[in-house]
Amino acid sequence: MDEIELVLPSKDLEMAALEYKEEHFDNQEYELHGSSLFDKTDSYDDWLEQLKNNSNETTVNPDWVVSTTVFAIRKRDSKIVGMVDIRHTLNEFLRTYGGNIGYGVRPSERNKGYATEILKLALKYCKQLPLQRVMLACYKDNAASRKTIIHCGGILEKEFVYTDGKTIQKFWIDL
Repeated sequence: MDEIELVLPSKDLEMAALEYKEEHFDNQEYELHGSSLFDKTDSYDDWLEQLKNNSNETTVNPDWVVSTTVFAIRKRDSKIVGMVDIRHTLNEFLRTYGGNIGYGVRPSERNKGYATEILKLALKYCKQLPLQRVMLACYKDNAASRKTIIHCGGILEKEFVYTDGKTIQKFWIDL
């Protein structure tokens, strides 16, 4: 696996970001995990503005929490291999269903160890926040994500059925 780094989204990464989103959509994946709703916006500039607002306590959407959303970029060729959304605190919804960290890997780059590296880098970032542990959740049938979370120290707290009828597993990782 090539080395990656976490990079804040910027205007100069627009084409690479749109290619990342398109690859997911071409794979019939219409939800981009860790993207802070990048999959739901038609305007990259509007999404950048949303990220900027959500990164500040005074401008964050009142239904959201302060968060940092970044691309995971392979250093060798500057390709976006994944994304991660790091939520600095938890609201009721995130405490129940989502957690502090959501991440995703582009379809063509899966099974190469990037998810583990993305999560490790996100955990390192979380250590700079006033957090002592973080929560992550994934569908039980998402074996790759479950393995990644456990590999990075995740301890299963509980399982429950979500509104879509699928079982979610909720994990905690001590920092």
